[in-house]
Amino acid sequence: QVQLVESGGGSVQSGGSLKLSCAARGFSGNYCMGWFRQFPGMEREGVAIGNVNGYTNVASSVKGRFTVSQENDKKTLILQMNNLRPEDTAMYYCAAKSGAYCAFGASDFTYWGQGTQVTVSS
Repeated sequence: QVQLVESGGGSVQSGGSLKLSCAARGFSGNYCMGWFRQFPGMEREGVAIGNVNGYTNVASSVKGRFTVSQENDKKTLILQMNNLRPEDTAMYYCAAKSGAYCAFGASDFTYWGQGTQVTVSS
């Protein structure tokens, strides 16, 4: 059974930094993991992705401020968020899917974490 264990998040002032970590358990074979965020009343949007082959990418909307990395044999996806802005305030979710194909479409992902709130105050 696949389990996604999220950690990190919280509240920070504008310009601050936060780190989100997601550990995938129960996966075998090829997979892709991602971080998504959801604003109230909006659909989830992809923020960062990484797959079993070491491919990683961050969305253009956060590039230059957010970086993504992998640990634990690429089964932990870490999102480092720097220079945070109030408009980054959202619920952030970790997600995973079978197969190495990795893109930002939320509908491609099968497994989802419970989410962690990120709040940036001005």
